[in-house]
Amino acid sequence: MSVTDTRERLLEIALELIWQSNYSCVGVNEICKQAGVTKGAFYHHFESKASLFCEATAYYWQVIRNDLDAVFSPLNSPLVQLENLLHFLIMAKLGNDQAGIRGCPFYTSGAQIGSNEEKVIEALELLSSNAVKYNAALVHGLKSGGYLEEDVDVDAEQTGLLLYHFIHGVFSYAHVHEVVENTKRDLTVGIYRLLGLKREHWYAAEPNWVPQQANSHFVEQVMLPRRSD
Repeated sequence: MSVTDTRERLLEIALELIWQSNYSCVGVNEICKQAGVTKGAFYHHFESKASLFCEATAYYWQVIRNDLDAVFSPLNSPLVQLENLLHFLIMAKLGNDQAGIRGCPFYTSGAQIGSNEEKVIEALELLSSNAVKYNAALVHGLKSGGYLEEDVDVDAEQTGLLLYHFIHGVFSYAHVHEVVENTKRDLTVGIYRLLGLKREHWYAAEPNWVPQQANSHFVEQVMLPRRSD
């Protein structure tokens, strides 16, 4: 395995383990074991677990960008973009329905780390900021297109942030209670209400997003598992 392959393998395994568990529970020994590398090889690439986590968040964003760009493609109406987002979230968090409902490990990691881990906090803030920007652009498009209630004063940036918090709140709650159909309903209706989407536009569009080629085992087999059908 080349140096580049080893580094990428460690990033992929770290993402898989953190996604399936959480930051606090995943240790360097387990990462090395699953990746099939020595601790010496690990510390050749990363000075600590925190360092690996920071780079893993950046790597994660890099490998899902194609999917997010497809979800929010300007070739689609804002209404289709909204349904694409809901479809993306449900697929990413519910997966193949065999692994249970997942919360977001990056979101929950913020509550698990100490205030002295500044680099980790900065990495999480950047990841959150990127997601909120996509949300805000969607809100702006819906508002400009006349899809939102006229008597609702919508601030795109603030609403984008509220969407981010709501989405992760829904899945954090669902991770405990694991009622899939309730989660789908609550997520969809909650986002419609939070946006102030006009009733005639509820469930009015069909999503057209499909998982993009990612060249990442984590994305294609764990986060957004490709289905044979």
